[in-house]
Amino acid sequence: MKKVEAIIKPFKLEDVKDALHEVGFEGMTVTEVKGFGRQKGHTEIYRGSEYTVDFLPKVKLELVVSEDRVQSAVDAIIKAAKTGKIGDGKIFVSPVDSAVRIRTSERDDSAI
Repeated sequence: MKKVEAIIKPFKLEDVKDALHEVGFEGMTVTEVKGFGRQKGHTEIYRGSEYTVDFLPKVKLELVVSEDRVQSAVDAIIKAAKTGKIGDGKIFVSPVDSAVRIRTSERDDSAI
């Protein structure tokens, strides 16, 4: 099993969710986060004062998938989240040692 984490632009969330659903992924966790990468934030003016916005709003998706489905999840996220502009986000894939469904005590692939 693998955990796929994707940091994307907030307005792309529905597109990514739909793309994942189309290829058979139904469950995910979504968290509103803030961060920056190469874009380094930007400056804004509020009531005549200029200030720097260092952390930009992003959305983090997390889903645990079987190893044979990792590439289809990653491809669906890239296709739906890509705008071609800086700040599109990142995808991280990491191993998951174990998963347990609390309701039924199913384990590992059966739990996801």
